[in-house]
Amino acid sequence: MKALVLAGIVTFGLSGAGEAQEADVAAGKAYAEEVCAACHAVQGGDLESPLFEAPPFQDVADTPGMTELALSVWLQSSHPTMPNIVLEQDDMRNVVAYIRSLKGEG
Repeated sequence: MKALVLAGIVTFGLSGAGEAQEADVAAGKAYAEEVCAACHAVQGGDLESPLFEAPPFQDVADTPGMTELALSVWLQSSHPTMPNIVLEQDDMRNVVAYIRSLKGEG
C-alpha cells in the first residue's frame, strides 16, 4: 500500500513539473499587468502595491514554502479584500510561473 501511495505522489509530482514547463512566464506577466496590477505590485523588485492590503508579487514569490501548488491554491481561494477573479487554467499556470520567476529578485 505504501508503494502505491508513493507511486501516486511521484506521478503527481512529475505531472505537476510537466505543467510548469509548459507555462508561459511572459503570458503570466502580461496577464498580471492587465488584471492584477491595479491592486498588486506585479513587477519584480517592486515592494509597494497600489492597494496596501494586496501583497506585492515579489513578497509572495519570496515567501518560504510558496510552491506552485501553494500559489495555485492561493489564487483559487477567495480573500475578503480581493475581488472574485476566476482564472482559466492556462492563465493560472502562467501567472504561477511568472510569480515563481520573481523569487529572489527583490
